[in-house]
Amino acid sequence: MADRDKILRYFKASGDEELAARLVDLAEAARKTARYKVSEFLDPHGRNVAEIVAANFEGIRLESDGGFANAERSRIAFVAEDFYSTPDFGLVCYLVSWDKRYYTLGHRDILGAFMGMGCEREIMGDIVLVPEGAQFVADKSFANYIESNLCQIGAAHVSLQQIGREELKEKEEKVKIISATIAALRLDAVAAAGYGISRSRMAEEIKSQNVKLNWKEAKSASQTVAEGDVMSFRGRGRVELSEIRGTTKKGRCAITLKRYI
Repeated sequence: MADRDKILRYFKASGDEELAARLVDLAEAARKTARYKVSEFLDPHGRNVAEIVAANFEGIRLESDGGFANAERSRIAFVAEDFYSTPDFGLVCYLVSWDKRYYTLGHRDILGAFMGMGCEREIMGDIVLVPEGAQFVADKSFANYIESNLCQIGAAHVSLQQIGREELKEKEEKVKIISATIAALRLDAVAAAGYGISRSRMAEEIKSQNVKLNWKEAKSASQTVAEGDVMSFRGRGRVELSEIRGTTKKGRCAITLKRYI
């Protein structure tokens, strides 16, 4: 029997208690019904929380599905071990297109229009730009609302059509390798090097809650960044600290970063 209070205390210090409570509810319901329960779309950090929750429940396993083969955001199913069928993740897949002769739309524009409709981020999965426009995955229970309301993105009129998941294309990411030296492995210094902006501006962006570290809102500019950590800057993609190469003769940290464009 999982100790609910113990699990929530574990996540309280990291600020994940609310998410953990929702996931514990799902795990408990899956075990009680001997079936499965599906979460909202989770980022990689949320999936880590789900894995820890599941590890505290005997007879529960995790399955995930984000539609795309290499999905970053996916829905998690807590599945009772004696449930032998396939969980229904309730996904609906879309292609949204527009006249590219006159409008250039990106990930941020599409997500902004989606949330401008009053939708929560948790009901939408990845957005992948394709030659025809963009593909995205969403919670199927919101399909009618999405189809009735997503008709314009910015000034561009768009068309929306459901597609089969076999039509979803794998996200292609370009990676830029960046070598830099910084004074210390602080978040503001590492992120500034990765995004090519000043450390002072990055500190302001962190203060304005526009930066995440490992998919969690950054706490402060002075947070330590470790090898393998991933930073995201709103509207500017992700940067990974892929290697700490050592210390220069002047006492600075030599690092290698991967920026995903």
